[in-house]
Amino acid sequence: MNAKSTASTKALFQSASAGEQNRSSYRFFAILGICFALAAVGLAMLNRQSGTEAAQVARVFKPSDTPFNGQRAYGFLKEICAIGPRIAATEGMRKQQELLKAHFEKLGGRVTMQEFQARHPESGERVNLANMIVEWHPERKNRILLCAHYDTRPFPDEEPNPRLRKAPFIGANDGASGAAFLAEMAYHMPKLDSRFGVDFVLFDGEELVYDGARDPYFLGSEHFAREYVAKPPEHRYRWGVLVDMIADKELQLYREVNSMSWPDTRPLVLDIWETARQLGVREFIHRNGHEVRDDHLPLRNIGRIPTCDIIDFDYPRPYGPNYWHTTKDIPENCSAESLTKVGAVILAWLQKVRD
Repeated sequence: MNAKSTASTKALFQSASAGEQNRSSYRFFAILGICFALAAVGLAMLNRQSGTEAAQVARVFKPSDTPFNGQRAYGFLKEICAIGPRIAATEGMRKQQELLKAHFEKLGGRVTMQEFQARHPESGERVNLANMIVEWHPERKNRILLCAHYDTRPFPDEEPNPRLRKAPFIGANDGASGAAFLAEMAYHMPKLDSRFGVDFVLFDGEELVYDGARDPYFLGSEHFAREYVAKPPEHRYRWGVLVDMIADKELQLYREVNSMSWPDTRPLVLDIWETARQLGVREFIHRNGHEVRDDHLPLRNIGRIPTCDIIDFDYPRPYGPNYWHTTKDIPENCSAESLTKVGAVILAWLQKVRD
């Protein structure tokens, strides 16, 4: 190769190299520009999401946000408590049953008394008990179970004053709150826009306990669950929601441990608590609380109905005096506001649940 051709070749290579460098620089800056653009879009979306979440967190629930009337529910609570103790298989329970049956039927519910017998823990005699079942939209074969117990403890056995442990136990929160909640919810059932029908069940014999170490709990819910399995109805319960002790003035609803640990009920809990968050009801606290033995155990474990428990077991608060199973469980320590908030969440959840 002569000198001229070598120089020409070198120049050619230099020209090609410069062109390649220019193209590489162009690609580099183009990619860099795209990265900046994507980062800007991502940041904008993150800001928008954060703003939405902040707005949801900042939302404060107002009673006017829901048609559920907590004042009316609180009126039912006081009316039920005015009967006095509603111990299973007593005159007080019979009066309560008459009151609630007439109320539900007046609003269009189909009421059935599921009667059964149990051994009385003290006398040993067989006594008659009855769960109250109230059907709404019975033609719908996929159904949701809303339930509570409506009997009261025979005595306030957790009363700190020993002299009062045989006094009458009124059970405003532990007993009347669930019945009052369902009494108000009944106003909203006839026009419920859902593919699901709803059954209310008020369980008898949950508290027919004179000796906590000896006597069985959950007589009514266990009977209901066994009947559901032994004599399968035409309908199917997709979900069950148990409410208990929901009228505490200082309402704090943590997620119950059993309800969160079972894989079939955990989605239900998360859905209800998410509904509360969207409504701005901060009393539904997104942390696990107590592990509670309650009527949801036989419903889920015997009846195979995925059922969660909504319960404020810290009555009135985690520390200090405790009103549970004491003479302090009276209407004055309950509130319409608490009933409103629980009712708002459950009603909103019923209106949106699709599976």
